[in-house]
Amino acid sequence: MAARRRRWRLKKKTRRQLQVWGAVAAGLAVVWVAANWSTVWSVLVTVLAAAVLGGAGWALWRAHRQAVGQDRAWQAQEEARARELSMAQVDALTWQEFEKYVAELCRRDGCREVVVSGKRGDLGADVVGYLADGRKLVVQVKKYAPHRSVGSQDMQKFVGTARPEHGADVALFVTTCRSFTRDALGLALRQDIVALHRDLLGSWVKGAHLESLILLNGSGGGTRRRPSA
Repeated sequence: MAARRRRWRLKKKTRRQLQVWGAVAAGLAVVWVAANWSTVWSVLVTVLAAAVLGGAGWALWRAHRQAVGQDRAWQAQEEARARELSMAQVDALTWQEFEKYVAELCRRDGCREVVVSGKRGDLGADVVGYLADGRKLVVQVKKYAPHRSVGSQDMQKFVGTARPEHGADVALFVTTCRSFTRDALGLALRQDIVALHRDLLGSWVKGAHLESLILLNGSGGGTRRRPSA
């Protein structure tokens, strides 16, 4: 206890000494400035002006950053709204009509020999065709309600047929619902299945090219984070 008191007294004494020396230094500085005011005032004015200009510049830069951030958020909201408006017509399609519509999107983006199975029991190959570079494209189409998610069971079935049964070079799973479950998307990433949820489908409908969407594979503004493979 005594040692602790001694340390506290030493610290208090040191603080007092620092305060005294600080006051002395400040006083000497004031005296020096007053004695050399004719040569110092221009420097002080320059420093003050630089500080004011720097503060104003920083404030403008910060305001600009905030404006840019708000503008980007607004653009993202408008793009999401536009996708939803375009998806309203898609939601009105039957599952058979939706398969044909996806086939038309493939043809629009340069796919050749696009065929729609048009029947159940197609082993996951709802749409088959060839990309412009010759790779075989096999598409599984699921027309689900927007609030649903594609589960791992659906993805497992497609993984088991897309390449072993149909020889797909590019396997594409397209759905009208907003997301894939974490397990389904993780499986898609590990097995190189391209997963297009509602947001990416909306972008495709609005004119985004299929090749660009293949690179996004499950991300690109979706409501779920991309899980680790």
